[in-house]
Amino acid sequence: NGYVQTKRLSGYPSSPSSPKKEVLMSIKRKSMSTERLSTVKKEMADSRSRTTSSSSSTCGKRDRDKSSLRESYSLDHKVALPERKLKLQWVYGYRGRDCRSNLYLLPTGEIVYFNASVVVLYNVEEQQQRHYLGHNDDVKCLAIHPDMVTIATGQVAGTSKDGKALQPHVRVWDSVSLNTLHVIGAGVFDRAVTCVAFSKSNGGAHLCAVDDANDHILSVWDWQKEKQLAEVKCSNESVLGAVFHPMEANLIVTCGKSHINFWTMEGNTLTKRQGLFEKHEKPKYVLCVAFAENGDAITGDSSGNIYIWAKGGNRISQVVSGAHEGGIFSLCVLKDGTLVSGGGKDRRVLLWDHDYRKKSEIEVPEAFGPVRSLAEGKQDELFVGTTRNAVLRGSFSGSLTPIVQGHTDELWGLDVHPSTEQFVTCGQDKQVYLWDTSSHLPLWSKAIEDPGRSVGFHPSGTVLAVGTMTGRWLVLDTDTRDLVSMHTDGNEIISVVKYSPDGAYLAVASHDNFVYIYSVTENGRKYSRVGKCTGHSSFVTHLDWSTDSQFIVTNSGDYEILFWEASSGKHITSADAVRNLEWATSTCVLGFSVFGIWPEGADGTDINAVCRSHDNNLLASADDFGKVHLFSNPCSQPRAPSHIYGGHSSHVTNVAFLHEDSHLISTGGKDTSILQWVLA
Repeated sequence: NGYVQTKRLSGYPSSPSSPKKEVLMSIKRKSMSTERLSTVKKEMADSRSRTTSSSSSTCGKRDRDKSSLRESYSLDHKVALPERKLKLQWVYGYRGRDCRSNLYLLPTGEIVYFNASVVVLYNVEEQQQRHYLGHNDDVKCLAIHPDMVTIATGQVAGTSKDGKALQPHVRVWDSVSLNTLHVIGAGVFDRAVTCVAFSKSNGGAHLCAVDDANDHILSVWDWQKEKQLAEVKCSNESVLGAVFHPMEANLIVTCGKSHINFWTMEGNTLTKRQGLFEKHEKPKYVLCVAFAENGDAITGDSSGNIYIWAKGGNRISQVVSGAHEGGIFSLCVLKDGTLVSGGGKDRRVLLWDHDYRKKSEIEVPEAFGPVRSLAEGKQDELFVGTTRNAVLRGSFSGSLTPIVQGHTDELWGLDVHPSTEQFVTCGQDKQVYLWDTSSHLPLWSKAIEDPGRSVGFHPSGTVLAVGTMTGRWLVLDTDTRDLVSMHTDGNEIISVVKYSPDGAYLAVASHDNFVYIYSVTENGRKYSRVGKCTGHSSFVTHLDWSTDSQFIVTNSGDYEILFWEASSGKHITSADAVRNLEWATSTCVLGFSVFGIWPEGADGTDINAVCRSHDNNLLASADDFGKVHLFSNPCSQPRAPSHIYGGHSSHVTNVAFLHEDSHLISTGGKDTSILQWVLA
């Protein structure tokens, strides 16, 4: 296991958002030196000679039941696909951090929004989600047809596992059947489709889209024929919104950095009239646009002003100065013609009458961040999407309560509660969440001082340990989220915090190449260091305990597999001493029982995590291509077959089966999402 490939055979670039990648490049450079290779060969030879010698330390208690062993092993033996499959049950979080106009209410009572590559249709009353899974990378925009059934969603360009480009495009689909009706613009769009809208006054026959290329091309399509009707360079600057006028079928309004443009389509030509600010303050950004009942355009901008642009013209007819402190990220005209505006810096949601006089206001709690999007609900209900990836529900006569919550930055830390339907996550947003899988909401969240990287429950479930990116690790009370203990080992990433099955030890694995062993007393409340595992020549990536809590196995960034005596931290070099050990978990991505999870030509960083079901029948893996794989366990045949599931849009960082194997949880990197899969 000392050999390191210098070139990725798959041709797919390493995930740029993964901290491990930077460290790995330096390791690869070191690893390929002649000196290192000769050392590796010598170690392998030593290992072979050690394997043949007998060891008196192997005890009968740790020997596997001989009847469970195969009579022989053949590389050609065919492994069956697992009988059980995964079905996406729940998507945690909402993409509010960098997208807009992406929250709507459907006549079915479902709110529709997106996260990662999944479009979510969430019935809040019935606590049910449905999912449109047609996209293969990040969804960036969403529009509802006037028929309130047909939906259009646009996605970014991506790269497939074999290095092929995934083209950005718009998918038009049916929100009742979830069937894809049309795919538009594959091969036409450049980087990503960031704005999409249906026409309103001609039966919704047209669709407009804005490409995130340098020229921000605005294109108009007959979506039912999948035919482009017109296109034009929209702006050198970013374009944040593009919508059809509700009464004039051939008028499109776009807005963005320092501009609002009114486009008239005649034949296959789009003609621009710039919005004139004249004596009024010209904002840095026009952030959003909506339309009054009489056809006036209404804009909200980065200076906190609301401008009304008279129907048919390109001049300002009315101004609401300083409507918000800071930017206005969203405007929503309600069915009764009144206007709701959502503020950035001030986090306020304001209601304006027909003459743009303020009637009412509510504030989004600070924890959920600025307003990103607004949607009218039933009666006086309002849905608010925020930049901290939450969706809240409320009304002007009451308050706002969260119905969707999620992380706001990359997350790697995941563990499941040993005896309940709960799991814990931590991420680079410095948040730790304890989630309930039935309510799909956090039981609590806690802000910590450093970005989180790893997390692990004590076997009793009463406390949990959190490892950070700075060498600090802490212990929290599971019920109260109070800080129980805090320690620092080195100043690098703590990649694993894992309690022994008997709860007597905690192993803390670090990117400083060491594993620190602590004895744990008082049911997880007292910690004292008893050992330090020294011997890895690269950062430690994964760790498992033996079922008897006496031994540890570790993987590292240069693909070593090392074994340790837990009580002393002593490196075990005799293969006989460990060959028949039973392991309590299987999270190491390197090892005989899991080597079949690696596809042909894989780079050693392509698989981020693996876990074994508690009944020992299944293995799940998380890869760098947005996929979750489900294998039969053990997985000791080359390139074993697997069920493959999409949903994440960047590297999948972690996977874990709930304590009774009813569900699998997976976490995303840059997409910040948590997906809950049911095992069927």
